[in-house]
Amino acid sequence: MSPGAGDADSGGGIPGTDATFSALLEDSAEDLYESAPCGYLSTLMDGTIAKINATLLGWLGLSRHEVVGRMRFADLLTVGGKLYHETHFAPLLRMQGNLGGIALEMKTRAGPRLPVLVTSTVKKSDDGEPLLIRTTVFDATDRRSYERELLRARRAADEARRQAEADRERLREALTVLQQSLLPATLPDIPGMESAGHYHTASTMQLGGDFYDLFPLDDDRFAFFLGDVCGKGPQAAALTSLTRYTLHTAALHDPDPVANLRMLNTVLLDRYTGDDPRYCTAVVGVLERAGDATHVHLASGGHPPALVLRGDGKVDHLSTRGGMLIGALPAAQFVSVRTTLHPGDTLLLYTDGLTEARVGDDRELYGDEALESFVTDLAPARPHRAIDALTALLHGFGDGLGDDTALLALGLPAPTDTGSGTSP
Repeated sequence: MSPGAGDADSGGGIPGTDATFSALLEDSAEDLYESAPCGYLSTLMDGTIAKINATLLGWLGLSRHEVVGRMRFADLLTVGGKLYHETHFAPLLRMQGNLGGIALEMKTRAGPRLPVLVTSTVKKSDDGEPLLIRTTVFDATDRRSYERELLRARRAADEARRQAEADRERLREALTVLQQSLLPATLPDIPGMESAGHYHTASTMQLGGDFYDLFPLDDDRFAFFLGDVCGKGPQAAALTSLTRYTLHTAALHDPDPVANLRMLNTVLLDRYTGDDPRYCTAVVGVLERAGDATHVHLASGGHPPALVLRGDGKVDHLSTRGGMLIGALPAAQFVSVRTTLHPGDTLLLYTDGLTEARVGDDRELYGDEALESFVTDLAPARPHRAIDALTALLHGFGDGLGDDTALLALGLPAPTDTGSGTSP
């Protein structure tokens, strides 16, 4: 066996292998340093560059001869970056010993600034004395581009939100104007009587279908109506407009409330046929003065009952049970009722948005009984006071109010009351 082989068998290894590995490792480490995907440099404590890798030199367009021993790290930075380095970066690095992920900009020979992220660490001796600063530099061009794109996207989103809000506001204004066009601007003066009305909108972004009106038939008689059409939105608005026009015209032609409802029923059945039926509920009536009192004749088609708040504090429930939906059936039945208002009495009409509000933790219906209890505690009350109290009640329902509500109150002041008037 040759001496070489013996040396190998005895564990000495292949001749020259250790030296070769050592050389390879040294070469590999140097190549990794020079060709790393990030920049490396080492500086003295005063910032003078002692070593820099080829990657960073390539980014900056500089040669090693120009940099090593001739330039400080701050000289590689833009004016703003140099100022930040001297006032913040370098002092903090001396105090803390390391800083990571600092965004700076470096100058390049080609002209464009190079956005970078810098991490620096102070190397110390065994005695704790600072020897040099090692710095790693990452090209943040892609990150900066991403940040700019993100900023542009955020600005575009903000502008889109502002535009959407402006569009919603314009839509609210348009819907408010359209909703108001379906209601009387003011209520007429009725000699010796007081009237008040209110329309409570559940959503400013949807057209409701509730309506009311009060208008003279002649010197001694006034007609009124209040109702609620099915649905919401433009179709409900069109139906409301047709309903108001029909009832107004019918009352001027024939003051009989039942005849008015029959006319409306015929019109709706004729207008809305096939797979798109449209219907509504309504109460229609006539007021006729008779000395100190006012006679009331009203009829209902599927509408909640009217209430009378009497001057003595009692509340009468004017039942029109049996009155059917208007526009649903050709032979629909409508029920009429008569009453007389005396000084101190107030006739109250309302749509079912009031009684169908959800209240309490269990979101139960407010209901007819709760309303009658509320107005009983309120009676006696003049029309304005009754409407104000019910308006406050509606506001108190908050998001439990899912539907619009129309209110109309007509009454005679008590003998001790002074003045009369109307409210829109």
